[in-house]
This record gives sequence, C-alpha cells and structure tokens, in this order.
Amino acid sequence: MESKPMSQSRTIMTELVFPSDTNHHGTMFGGTLMLYIDKIAAIAATRHCHRPVVTASTDSLDFLSPIRIGEAVELEAFVTWTHRSSMEVFCVVRAENLFTGERRVTVTAFSTFVAVDENNRPIPVPGVHPENDDERKLHESAPERYQHRMERRKTRYSSTESGAQ
Repeated sequence: MESKPMSQSRTIMTELVFPSDTNHHGTMFGGTLMLYIDKIAAIAATRHCHRPVVTASTDSLDFLSPIRIGEAVELEAFVTWTHRSSMEVFCVVRAENLFTGERRVTVTAFSTFVAVDENNRPIPVPGVHPENDDERKLHESAPERYQHRMERRKTRYSSTESGAQ
C-alpha cells in the first residue's frame, strides 16, 4: 500500500457551546467533548484507510483550558502514524470567543483506531507521511507513544482474574 500524506485525513469540526452542553460552572462537559473527539478521530481514521474503523484506545487526553457557554469549539484531527492495522490520530481542540476573536488550545488527545473487514477482523492500513515540521515531530514521536500503549496494555491486562496485581 502506498503511504498517504497526513493532510489527506485532516478533518475539522466546529460546534457552538450551548447551556445544555455545560456543567454548573458554565463550562463544557468533558464527556461531551470526549464524544466529539472520538467522532472526529474516527472520521480522520476512516478517511485515511477508506475502511470501517473501531476505537482501540484514547490516551493523553489533556484538558488545558475550560470552554465556556457561547464559545465556538473547533476540533482538528488527522492520522499521525500507522502500524499494521492501527492508526494513531492526533486531535487538537480550540475554543474561540466569537465576539473578541480570541482563540486558544483547550484540549489535545491521541487516539488509536483499528481498520476492520466485514467480519470485524483487523486489516492492513496504508502508511502515512508528514509534510511539515509540526507533522514530522508528531510522526517521529509516535513510535514511543505506541510502545507506551503496548506496555500499558501488557501491564494492565496481564493481572490475575480478580484484577489484583
């Protein structure tokens, strides 16, 4: 399979934050934002491989700044690295005060998706390559994140049946 540029999977979604999207502090529910992140990351992964995908993990979900009622929230996601059947997707979330134009990064996240066939079995995905310095940094640091995920899975799921270690 031929490697694809990261830009080919780039996906952008913008939403307005309404009172029903917020908690008693007037800031956006983290769970609602996590739903948006999973959706946009799934779209980016599907754009990359043109196959159905399933979420394998979400890690490094870092909340940096609250998102308030009335702000626009913009999510940008793209595939940063691939393994045999898996794809790492980076998502950055920005909030914008539509009256002042102030924009800020509020969340960053890495998710992993696996491409599947009609029997929900993992299938190979195309490689991905960066086109600029920022993408190159994400691409070059991805194997280390992959190793951390594999170590975490090994440690977390190698315990006894009772869940104790």
